[in-house]
Amino acid sequence: MEHTQSTESLLCPLRYALSLIGGKWKLPILCILADGKPKRYGEIKKRIPEITNMMLSQSLKELENCDMVRRKQYSEIPTRVEYTLIGDMSELLQPLILLAEWGTKHMEESGKGCAACASCKEKNVKDR
Repeated sequence: MEHTQSTESLLCPLRYALSLIGGKWKLPILCILADGKPKRYGEIKKRIPEITNMMLSQSLKELENCDMVRRKQYSEIPTRVEYTLIGDMSELLQPLILLAEWGTKHMEESGKGCAACASCKEKNVKDR
């Protein structure tokens, strides 16, 4: 790919965006919160069973520190904490949908799945 001024000008904002949402767990967390409904820690953990408690806590804190996720703690016993996406994060969903569609197409063309989800693991075992 030839480096032009326009491709160079894209690198900085792309690096910035990826620094915020990059990593193994942040995108799955954001996708779980994408419906706009508050989710408790346990709900998120159930949807991503492979994540450790430490990584989930760390990823949620990082997303909160980047003003992408809101953490609301209620004064109840036991303590109830809910997580939601912060308003302008909905802008991020459309590119993520496009990325997911590209990933689906690429997986179908290559005949490969990801290593993380149960349906891909089943498919990989059947194909062997």
